[in-house]
Amino acid sequence: MLFDTHAHLDDRAFDADRAELLASLPEQNLALVMNPGCSLASSRNAAALAAQYSYLYAAVGSHPDAADEVTDAVLDEYRKLCKRNLKIKAIGEIGLDYHYEDIPRDIQQRAFRAQMALAQELKLPVIVHEREAHADGMAVIQDFPEVTGVFHCYSGSAEMARQLVDRGWYIGFTGVLTFKNARKAVEVAATLPLERIVLETDCPYMAPEPFRGKRNDPGKLIRMAEKLAEIRGLPVEEIQLITLENGKRLYRI
Repeated sequence: MLFDTHAHLDDRAFDADRAELLASLPEQNLALVMNPGCSLASSRNAAALAAQYSYLYAAVGSHPDAADEVTDAVLDEYRKLCKRNLKIKAIGEIGLDYHYEDIPRDIQQRAFRAQMALAQELKLPVIVHEREAHADGMAVIQDFPEVTGVFHCYSGSAEMARQLVDRGWYIGFTGVLTFKNARKAVEVAATLPLERIVLETDCPYMAPEPFRGKRNDPGKLIRMAEKLAEIRGLPVEEIQLITLENGKRLYRI
């Protein structure tokens, strides 16, 4: 059985067939799915969706692209959602993204720190999105040593991954692991302790080969499990079990 530790099933890409897709997940070998929010609106949707399915969980938070919405009022709404909905298991997706810089860096950093502080207050793990902001991302988490979680869709170096693991963090791998040019991701996946690796689709994005460029969904997570099994020289069934247990431990399920 598999645990898709990062799937945006509230995304409008699933509007046409969401109910059918969600109903089909158990028969596709999906034991659990984590659906993180990316904004206040999507966090509310993720929480509501998780309440409808026993195997679906949620996280609440504002992605770097929505960092400018993070106010005390928004943080208080996240706080209330977490306290009244036991299916919310993390703060996320939060972090830094310097690729497009539609949101100024100082605003992103302020929102990231505010949400890390909320996670510390609520004693919840975090789901971190970090793209082309390695030094600043590490600087923020170093200021919150009590907070850990997962760096999802990991794009950093093997050295940075080891530093994170030493601090108690998990590393998430998406369909990028299956791409022909994914040398860095493969290197990291080959060297990390297996007990710190989780698998994720990041659907509807990041579809694995041979589906690259198409809509992704949790049913395609098996491709990542197969690739990790190949990299580590282990049976795919063992990889499924290990990463399932890792995800449960990460999110305290």
